[in-house]
Amino acid sequence: MRKYAVIYKSVLIENLQYMINVIMGFISYFIMIFIFIQLWNYMYDNPEELIAGYTKTQMIWYVMLTEMIWFGSRSTTVSRQAASDVRGGNIAYHVGKPYHYTLYILSKYTGEWSIKLPMYAVLVVVMGVLMVGTIPGLSIVGLIAGILSLILGVTINAVFKLTISLFSFWIEDSNPFQWLYDKMILVIGTIFPIEIFPVSLQPVFKLTPIYTVCYGPAKLFIDFSGDKFLEILSAQIIYLSVGFLIMFFIYGKGAKKLYVNGG
Repeated sequence: MRKYAVIYKSVLIENLQYMINVIMGFISYFIMIFIFIQLWNYMYDNPEELIAGYTKTQMIWYVMLTEMIWFGSRSTTVSRQAASDVRGGNIAYHVGKPYHYTLYILSKYTGEWSIKLPMYAVLVVVMGVLMVGTIPGLSIVGLIAGILSLILGVTINAVFKLTISLFSFWIEDSNPFQWLYDKMILVIGTIFPIEIFPVSLQPVFKLTPIYTVCYGPAKLFIDFSGDKFLEILSAQIIYLSVGFLIMFFIYGKGAKKLYVNGG
């Protein structure tokens, strides 16, 4: 694990030098959140009215938190770089290195979001308190549970995006699949909570990564309960385990294909 810690540290230090790029992304985030605040202000005639079980304050905080995860964890490392390494043949160089390629990529990615996500979190806290108010009923336990769930959710998302990229061993371009996956996460789990959708579809969504990436962490922040925490944590552990198994399997098959074809 030490070698992956070194990779993480080097990427962390590198990204500290380009913090201005992260700050520039704040503009897009602010515009999007401002639009959604106006939208929900229009939707809620009464601030105490409930829509899908959410008050106006909870709904706005939900969107702010999920968009924070979306903006703060975006990276081309687990998508374009991995796919480019496979298509360009650079993967053959990494196969012979004393580390597992997928864990190398995940270590790099973790070093990136470890800078971006906390910066977006500070922005969200400031914007939220000034424009909406504090999260009703937020406790220390809920905060810790939300942070743990957030870390797991970001990792699950990275594992699945990297797995999609590894399909480049067999297909020319995995970007269309990345696009479909991103739009599912964005529309279903990020912009709108699962409870907004028809009751018949909600159990289906809970069986997908959508439930664990953005929805789960945000739900724990704004409406924590012990039962909900155990439900989301269990789902995240299952998806993380299954995701790693699939990722390692596909990479193993791809690496074997390289050996058979002579690199």
